[in-house]
Amino acid sequence: MTRVDVFEDIFLVFLGLGTLVGIIVITYTLYNAYKYRDDGARDPDENLPTLGELPTGGSGGKKLFLSFILSAIIVISLVLWTYGMLLYVEDGPEGPGEDAIEVDVEGFAFGWSFYYENGVESSNEMVVPADTPIWIEVTATDVWHAFGVSELRVKSDALPGETDVTWFVAEDEGEYLIECFELCGPGHSGMEGTLTVKSEAEYEQWLEDQLTVTIDLEDAEGEPITDPDAIEGSLVHGDDTVVTFTEDDFEDGELRITVDEGDTYTLLVESPDGAFETIEMDVDIVSGPDETLTLEEPGDDDENDTEDNENDGGDD
Repeated sequence: MTRVDVFEDIFLVFLGLGTLVGIIVITYTLYNAYKYRDDGARDPDENLPTLGELPTGGSGGKKLFLSFILSAIIVISLVLWTYGMLLYVEDGPEGPGEDAIEVDVEGFAFGWSFYYENGVESSNEMVVPADTPIWIEVTATDVWHAFGVSELRVKSDALPGETDVTWFVAEDEGEYLIECFELCGPGHSGMEGTLTVKSEAEYEQWLEDQLTVTIDLEDAEGEPITDPDAIEGSLVHGDDTVVTFTEDDFEDGELRITVDEGDTYTLLVESPDGAFETIEMDVDIVSGPDETLTLEEPGDDDENDTEDNENDGGDD
């Protein structure tokens, strides 16, 4: 059961009971109005109450007592049932399970950042699979914000220094509007994002794309390097080599690398025959970045340094 289902059930139950009680009260009122209408055939000796006088007789208050008891039963039952449903909304479907996805949400003036368990990051777009419990931990970096998706009946305060945990399930694929529901500054009305709900397969592909870096390799003249035997290299994380390039990763000057977890890696690109200078650089793989590397021929840097020194000496 999703949050949308819970709030729709509460609405329908209140609507149904309210309608039923309204029909009973109105019907009973109209019945008594018709039954005790003044049709001009009154007995002149009949003792009728005057305006402002409480009626006498009746059945000892049995009707009043019965209506009070029935009303109390209905109201108390509604309160207890509604409280139980809201506890379900508060606690969620038995907490994050194995199939649940956890996302950290961070509000700032004036946008949203999303951080996934595997290190993937995105800005102003949250991507999730359909029919999967999504648990979010919401906070803010500057002022008070409030994360909300009206169509999914989810809302959570985003407060600096605090974390609010809530959940939702999106049954239908598509895009939903993310809004800020706390007046947070001059850009509040434009503080919007997109919740994109994909199928499980499309979501897994999106994650892989975020953890894939595409690197264009060029020579000093800007021409793509198309010979896979001309380079070799690896991706290093800490002291461990995570990926070693193969011919399958290299095609027409494009090196495509996929990792399992988003983070900052050290990229090493070398030339086995010494045709190019070795490149060592940090690559932050969290949202599918693209890089273009120019492989310089050996000695280029020395020549450039010599030219710079000559130019400096000429100026003196």
